[in-house]
Amino acid sequence: MREHLTTVTRKGQITVPVEVRRALGLQEGDRVAVHLENGRATLERRPSVVARTAGIFKSGRPPLSPEQEQEEFERGVAEDVRRDLDR
Repeated sequence: MREHLTTVTRKGQITVPVEVRRALGLQEGDRVAVHLENGRATLERRPSVVARTAGIFKSGRPPLSPEQEQEEFERGVAEDVRRDLDR
């Protein structure tokens, strides 16, 4: 096991080294679970709500990828905000 050093900031934040991010497939905005057991902490990538719930509702359309669902959701939110601003 290779050791990767990082520093805790005054706010209690750390930077996850790039090699670890790549190994875990972490990208900006991803959720990470931190497990603490016997004085050791481990990180585990947690999929987004979009990825976890992709395809759970039936529709007549072909299923969207989690990325496409996220884009559709964001587009819908933007339309709602525009509509509210126009009122």
